[in-house]
Amino acid sequence: VLTPPVRTCTHKCVGEENWVDSRTIYIGHKEPPPGTEAFIQQRFPDNRIVSSKYTFWNFIPKNMFEQFRRVANFYFLIIFLVQLIIDTPTSPITSGLPLFFVITVTAIKQGYEDWLRHKADNSVNQCPVHVVQHGKVVRKQSRKLRVGDVVLVKEDETFPCDLILLSTSRDDGTCYVTTASLDGESSHKTYYAVQDTKAHSTEEEVDSIHATIECEQPQPDLYKFVGRINIYMDNEAVARPLGSENLLLRGATLKNTEFIYAVAIYTGMETKMALNYQSKSQKRSAVEKSMNSYLVVYLCILISKALINTALKYVWQADPNRDEPWYNDRTETERQRHIVSLAFTDFLAFMVLFNYIIPVSMYVTVEMQKFLGSYFIMWDDEIFDEELGERAVVNTSDLNEELGQVEYVFTDKTGTLTENNMEFIECCVDGHVYVPHAICNGQLMPGAAGMDMIDTSPGPEVHEELFFRALCLCHTVQVKEEETVDGIKHGIHQGKSTSFYISSSPDEVALVEGMKRLGFTYLRLKDSHMEILNREDEIERFELLEVLTFDSVRRRMSVIVRATGELYLFCKGADSSIFPRIISGKVDQVKARVEHNAVEGLRTLCVAYRPLTPEQYQEVCHLLNGAKLALQDRDKRLAEAYDIIEKDLILLGATAVEDRLQEKAADTIESLHKAGMKVWVLTGDKMETAAATCYASKLFHRNTQILELTTKRTEEQSLHDVLFDLSRTVLRQHGNMTRDTFSGFSGDCTDYGLIIDGATLSAVMRPTQEDSNSGNYKEIFLEICRNCSAVLCCRMAPLQKAQIVKLIKTSEEHPITLAVGDGANDVSMILEAHVGIGIMGKEGRQAVRNSDYAIPKFKHLKKMLLVHGHYYYIRISELVQYFFYKNVCFIFPQFLYQFFCGFSQQPLYDTAYLTLYNISFTSLPILLYSLIEQHINMDILKKDPSLYRDIAKNSLLRWPIFIYWTVLGVYDAIVMFFGAYFLFDNTTFTSNGQMFGNWTFGTLVFTVLVFTVTFKLALDTHYWTWINHFVIWGSLIFFVVFSLLWGGIIWPFLNYQRMYYVFMQMLSSGPAWLSIILLITASLLPDVVKKVICRAMWPTTTERIQVSLLSLHQSLMVSLRSSVSSIQFQFNFICIAPIHNRSYLRTLFK
Repeated sequence: VLTPPVRTCTHKCVGEENWVDSRTIYIGHKEPPPGTEAFIQQRFPDNRIVSSKYTFWNFIPKNMFEQFRRVANFYFLIIFLVQLIIDTPTSPITSGLPLFFVITVTAIKQGYEDWLRHKADNSVNQCPVHVVQHGKVVRKQSRKLRVGDVVLVKEDETFPCDLILLSTSRDDGTCYVTTASLDGESSHKTYYAVQDTKAHSTEEEVDSIHATIECEQPQPDLYKFVGRINIYMDNEAVARPLGSENLLLRGATLKNTEFIYAVAIYTGMETKMALNYQSKSQKRSAVEKSMNSYLVVYLCILISKALINTALKYVWQADPNRDEPWYNDRTETERQRHIVSLAFTDFLAFMVLFNYIIPVSMYVTVEMQKFLGSYFIMWDDEIFDEELGERAVVNTSDLNEELGQVEYVFTDKTGTLTENNMEFIECCVDGHVYVPHAICNGQLMPGAAGMDMIDTSPGPEVHEELFFRALCLCHTVQVKEEETVDGIKHGIHQGKSTSFYISSSPDEVALVEGMKRLGFTYLRLKDSHMEILNREDEIERFELLEVLTFDSVRRRMSVIVRATGELYLFCKGADSSIFPRIISGKVDQVKARVEHNAVEGLRTLCVAYRPLTPEQYQEVCHLLNGAKLALQDRDKRLAEAYDIIEKDLILLGATAVEDRLQEKAADTIESLHKAGMKVWVLTGDKMETAAATCYASKLFHRNTQILELTTKRTEEQSLHDVLFDLSRTVLRQHGNMTRDTFSGFSGDCTDYGLIIDGATLSAVMRPTQEDSNSGNYKEIFLEICRNCSAVLCCRMAPLQKAQIVKLIKTSEEHPITLAVGDGANDVSMILEAHVGIGIMGKEGRQAVRNSDYAIPKFKHLKKMLLVHGHYYYIRISELVQYFFYKNVCFIFPQFLYQFFCGFSQQPLYDTAYLTLYNISFTSLPILLYSLIEQHINMDILKKDPSLYRDIAKNSLLRWPIFIYWTVLGVYDAIVMFFGAYFLFDNTTFTSNGQMFGNWTFGTLVFTVLVFTVTFKLALDTHYWTWINHFVIWGSLIFFVVFSLLWGGIIWPFLNYQRMYYVFMQMLSSGPAWLSIILLITASLLPDVVKKVICRAMWPTTTERIQVSLLSLHQSLMVSLRSSVSSIQFQFNFICIAPIHNRSYLRTLFK
């Protein structure tokens, strides 16, 4: 008996450092027989699932810690504390209230989301499960389940934890499972009970099982499991291997099987589903990076302002009369303080006074804009697929604007560009072509005329039937004969129940159905025997001995079967993995047909076989059993065993399956090209098949000059020579200038397309030692790619897809990348790209779960980028620039005011205005603008993809535009302050001769400020709705009403009320009204003039279209008015015309 070694794990598993390599589970918590092995009861977690982040006790401290890790929040906290500690010019409320509002709103949002997670956890943890104890079935809550419990699961129930299958209601010990909640695959997968326990079908029998399980510690890989079960019979242990085919995962559902018994091995947070909860790395958009850069600049401006004012204060106070005027004598304590201490206190006070230049509410507004804006994608009826019944899904709203900045699109082929709906087209046996319902056994059927064939004469009978039998046996297809499955009727033909096929691979179903049309029908797998109905309607039985499962590294699968005493190994797989293992057969004829079909865009597989002697089979069994029982490196040992077994093959033929192009895939790729994006196809398919798809999808055009960087070419020339040849070719056309990604392609410019395969890419990424002196291959490769309009990467492994994305992402230009795919093999590149998009295809939902956005079909990518991406970027760029602009307008007058108040830190605005400016008076209009603004109609954005180029490369958040907004804010602030100052200088403004005081002056500046920044946003708005009008004019009315109430009522909770009657007094003055109108006009005029000049002299494509649309609208209105006038004239003329002339006039006008 093998005892598991208890060693410390060499690599940490999900943060745990004290786990051992393997665990021992005692089924039913029974101790092993005396003398067999030591009974060491290990501690395992219960079955409680915890997806929540907080508890009732740690919510406040933990949430506060997370929120104050953000630089802006921490900064405002420091400012608030400074206001509490030292004597500052403004109340702590002015910083504390906005900060409290931001923190509270965020905490409520996160708390509500976590409460929903708690609620979901409780519903799962309290779900009832059935457990076998002492020969009886008892019911308990799911959270109380323990490792080693034997669980009874009935049909359509979900597995409560990770289980090893012991027995089922089926005689063959199999059960059917759907894993839709794990990987989205809705197909029925077959799982197998342990051979020695599958006969135990009652509670008493299951309770009598005496066994232990040794298996690996928990890991998140859904498709990998290594273990063995030791079954004790008469104190003797029989060891059997356990693999992923025995493991039932939490979250999967039992289907079409009455019941099963299974033992719990991983529970709670150690289940594979829970381990896959791990969050993805945080992605940050280009806009967010620009925003942080601007914050740093404004922080420097703030510090500079505080330093300048602190220095000028002490210069101004150098005169003793100014230092201590009679009305403000300093105390003895103040006189004795060191000047450095005083200066530092003043510096902090000025920091507090000017801190509003940093917009704390911008973060909340941006988060709300992203969160609410993401619903427009989910609500879009044009991104809804009726066939699937699916809408777009937004997994993260942080990258909405990044959809408008994409420069490179990396897409998978199968299931993304194509439908992944396979149809069997033909097969070739020893060079003889067989087409279902067209050519069968060499006989030409009706409708087969004009077909391109090599040889349709009857082939060798032995090889032909052996080929058909091989395809009927070498697969993992399930046969369903029931009339209903999951309540849905299937396979009903003329009122009779007929069989239909289910598999996790669409290719396998297409091949088996193709064989059925050619006369060989796969019936079922029963008692380890596969049954086939041949052309003579005779049932043939083959004993299934071994299945060598498919994997993406070998790219093939095999079965070993026994028929009438003879042993055969049948193998099918990609041509690149089969041909090197062939020792005989008509290789040239089959290879020619495979290449022909690949050029036509068909998916090809090769089929081969090998007869085995009993001795060879025994050797195979020995190899496989040794590998399967290994707890360490089982996958590696199995791969080595498969490699030894699958050799010396005899070629039988090849198959061709068609995977049709998705609807509007070609139109989408063409639109992305016109928008200035470069599209790369990354696929595992062979070059010819992928190239045919690229031509069909208009990635390559007929005039595209194809450049090949493939293994075939590097065998003839060295990699160094090939790369430099290609580099010279592409640069010859353009001189030494690389083609800019967004410059477009001129008519006389050669259009290049590059094809590279996985093996050559590996050589480019990791040059050999002798090639390392030949320059940097990556840079040459990137130079070639930059000058190609499209790139096809074929024979790519999943990791290589991610490497390609990373290579482009980290290149010198740092372009924004987008990856789109539908399968588990696309997850790595989806996670690597700036934006990852999952397609809801037939290869499971792993891509969807790991993506940032998910769409039903590839065609929906067009609207996602060209419309939603465009709008999101326009909106958020205006939001960011506008926030900084309005805060400069707000705070710069305060800076200027210090020159007129002896740098005494006197505030220009009232406390209420300081507090509510960003929260109430100016926040809602820009939030609404950032949600619904449409500078151009969405139909035009779809019809003219070139408009996408106007916003490329973060063009609206570049430094010149940022500086323009800042300068505009400074100009407006100067106009507001000095305009009010000079208009009021030495004048009386009220009817009784009273002069305005400092609070009236500040209120006048603030009133002009609020109206100016709101009108500025109104001028920038192109898309007006009743909501815009309500929010923009409503916010101005709210400001006026608030000011009237704030200054018109004596509030009992205020110690002093310096604003009492100030606003009303200001509005009672005619010159004040005139000043407000003049200053608002003077502030807005330069921006309006600049826009008019720029639109006239240097208009963008977007602005030209806006002008043309406006002209069209005006001409239509003029035409409509003239038509109405003409009709009115005709009507009046007819009315006054003589009776005898009216019939003539009507005819004339008609």
